[in-house]
Amino acid sequence: MELSILPLQQTLDVRAGDNLLDVLLANQIPVSYSCMSGRCGTCRCQVAAGRVLVTGGGESNAPMNEGATVLACQTTLIDNCAIEIPEVDEIVVHPAKIIRTTVLSIDDLTHDIKRLRLKLPKPFGFSPGQYANLQFTPEHIRPYSMAVTQNPDEIEFHIRLVPDGRATSYVVNELKVGDSVRVSGPLGTAYLRRKTEGPIVCIAGGTGLAPILSILRGMAEVEMDNDVHVYFGVRSRVDIYGEPWLRELQGRLPRMKFHTVVASGVQAHGYRNGVVTQAVGADWRDMSGWTAYVAGAPVMVDAAAILLRERGVAPERIYADAFYSSGVR
Repeated sequence: MELSILPLQQTLDVRAGDNLLDVLLANQIPVSYSCMSGRCGTCRCQVAAGRVLVTGGGESNAPMNEGATVLACQTTLIDNCAIEIPEVDEIVVHPAKIIRTTVLSIDDLTHDIKRLRLKLPKPFGFSPGQYANLQFTPEHIRPYSMAVTQNPDEIEFHIRLVPDGRATSYVVNELKVGDSVRVSGPLGTAYLRRKTEGPIVCIAGGTGLAPILSILRGMAEVEMDNDVHVYFGVRSRVDIYGEPWLRELQGRLPRMKFHTVVASGVQAHGYRNGVVTQAVGADWRDMSGWTAYVAGAPVMVDAAAILLRERGVAPERIYADAFYSSGVR
């Protein structure tokens, strides 16, 4: 039985029943992966010909035919087939870890957003834009995006208090400096593509600014010179945060511009009023060839994806993890 790998034009001899990710790794095929259990979505690829069997998640033992998108770690080979993997230049490999960190600080960013900094006991690899699961106690576990880039000392998260939210209420009312927090990950596929050519748009709503900050910081570190347009949407002026970080990033990314868009309240100097997606739509009529990163509330992410496609952004160049559409931030 044969497995063809596109776009590498490489053919492998395989056996029925083999796991796709195991085969790719055993043959040193460059492929992104992390959790290896179907949660992170990092090993996503496409069935280019033939069929495979999905053996995990909600589509257990479901055959997938040509054109289907699958996770390599949850895919069993059952016949001759061809698999298309992502562009080799954009492969990231950060094997999932579970580490026990220590709370360095809990600071107010707004009236309902906390900045949580955690001390790392050892390196925690991730790509800008990814997220992790934070376990404060066995009963208090939630996913949050990293707001910084990888470094050996600490990681940072922005946590918005959700009314009646069990985990966020714990952070606000009980978590304290010195406490232990278990971090597992990294997870997610909406990470920075460093080989991107052409303009980039970043659309953030609320604490969706955290992964966008990570992406922008990653761009600055590798000195990407794309035109970058950042749109940050908030409910009201009291919800604005992070502007000093954005201004500092402008100094490191000379072709970056950012807009803060306030949904309600009296119009104020320096801010645009309305919905963040409307601001993007008003500024750009043709976005063909652009790349987009979107993070925030599910309704905003969905609206942004529709708008971007209407403006000509290719669907495969719109990056927004399923995590964002879960409604949990």
